[in-house]
Amino acid sequence: MEFLENKELKIAINPKGAELTSLYDKRTNTEYMWSGDPVFWAKHSPVLFPIVGTLKDDTYYYEGRSYRLSRHGFAREMPFTVADKTENSITFSLVSSTETIQKFPFSFRFYISYLLQNKSLSVKYYVINGGTRPMYFSVGAHPAFKVPVAEGTAYDDYYLEFEKDEDAGRWPISKNGLIEAEPVKLLSGKKLPLTKPLFYGDALVLKHLKSQVVSLKSDKADKGFNFQFSGFPFLGIWAAKDADFVCIEPWCGIADSVNTNQDFTQKEGINKLEAGGVFERAWTVEVF
Repeated sequence: MEFLENKELKIAINPKGAELTSLYDKRTNTEYMWSGDPVFWAKHSPVLFPIVGTLKDDTYYYEGRSYRLSRHGFAREMPFTVADKTENSITFSLVSSTETIQKFPFSFRFYISYLLQNKSLSVKYYVINGGTRPMYFSVGAHPAFKVPVAEGTAYDDYYLEFEKDEDAGRWPISKNGLIEAEPVKLLSGKKLPLTKPLFYGDALVLKHLKSQVVSLKSDKADKGFNFQFSGFPFLGIWAAKDADFVCIEPWCGIADSVNTNQDFTQKEGINKLEAGGVFERAWTVEVF
């Protein structure tokens, strides 16, 4: 386990998947990350790379060949190495190998950097195309935050508040993990109250929101966070059934549509990176 701290915060990262496992406010003795209780969901904050979500039949096609990738890709289960560490930051790296080439036929270097600034944690992804042809990929985050945060409060005491008024629909997920063809009504205004049954039908998948910030708040407590996700066109919100957490998931990519032709280059939300190119995205959580 790797650790990083400043006067306000302390974080822990597991080199397996470069996964954030703890975000601890030292001033208020408050843990903000989900515990990883395997009864509900054993992870904390897996990275999603080189795909987000599920492929139809776990299969995609590229240049006439078929490849298989399980849900959310392979990076979350692979060992990362520490590439750099400073007083307030740490960067992990994953490099393509003969193992990854069999599933994802591209040469890449993938870096995840964690930076502490006062009461904020910024997580930045760098994807570098080390090959000689365009690379197609998705990348996304899946951090799970503990709810309730403050002692003496309940899950239903909390809500998500978007930066701007939203009227986005939720894109339902089919039984085989694909995105349905039409959205259903979800948001109207800024607030989304949290309830356990809200997630009984799987994740809330949102596309192209107006907001770039969403906050976890409660009228019965002064603890929560602001989550900034500019540059991510998709957002997932999820919790395991009856679990005490909520995942805020900014994505550059999305699960296959039920209408997909499985051509990787035509996949919704796919990112194309030219040879030698660098792709960068970051999200930030500021606790209060």
